[in-house]
Amino acid sequence: MLSYRHGFHAGNHADVLKHFLLVQLLGYLLQKDKPFWYVDTHAGAALYALTDSTALKNSEFESGIGRLWTKRGLPKALQAYVAQVRLTNDGAKSLRTYPGSPKIALQMLRPQDRLRLFEKHTTEIRILQQNLAGEERRAIAYPGDGFDGLKAMLPPPSRRGLVLLDPSYEDKTDYKRTKQTLVDALTRFATGTYAIWYPLVQRRESRQLPNSLRLAGADDWLHVSLTVKAPAADGYGLHGSGMFIVNPPWTLAETLRQAMPWLADALAQDHEATFLLETS
Repeated sequence: MLSYRHGFHAGNHADVLKHFLLVQLLGYLLQKDKPFWYVDTHAGAALYALTDSTALKNSEFESGIGRLWTKRGLPKALQAYVAQVRLTNDGAKSLRTYPGSPKIALQMLRPQDRLRLFEKHTTEIRILQQNLAGEERRAIAYPGDGFDGLKAMLPPPSRRGLVLLDPSYEDKTDYKRTKQTLVDALTRFATGTYAIWYPLVQRRESRQLPNSLRLAGADDWLHVSLTVKAPAADGYGLHGSGMFIVNPPWTLAETLRQAMPWLADALAQDHEATFLLETS
């Protein structure tokens, strides 16, 4: 679907989980000198103004990054994530902008690393390309379907890479396509790291996706989900989100064991808030 625009949801609890993990995954790859590729199949616009009418319509960032912005005593791993958000705000005390996944990657990656980004929405890809101005040597944004575009990116020349798969899932076929894309990607680049985001909603496909991804053919995986509130009685709305990581850093599970209890408490919207952590 081409109706989805992430600006309405920028900085919400799902972004916090996704981007907290992204910072950890990129940080691990950066420990070695050898370059790597970062591929984002549904990149969005890269940067979002939290002061405009789009973000303020529901102000979802207030119950997401807003709760961490001035919080003291954050675990070290969450401090690293918040530091990336602060970079886009030029050290200002007030929270005015929020970085999407491509912006976080741009801030963290080195001159020798490469970004390959896909975005299908005609308005979002135009804004994304504007936000990449001056970074043409490192980053290329392609207009089109990231599920299909990923095939040409794998394996990356350096044989090191991180792929983020985070469709909106507004179209329920995205669940099936995510599984199929992962299966195909693993045949092309079995040693790559794959991070798959998905929403916790009252839909059968959402509940089944983690188990479906376990059957994709990877031996090493990690699954974490964050529930911030009880599902709505009418069955609508997002009550949490999850990340399924294939070939995760060996340090990630312990990092999450320390950070997730704190994060679940900080982002709780009712007494149903909790988290799940599973490893292969």
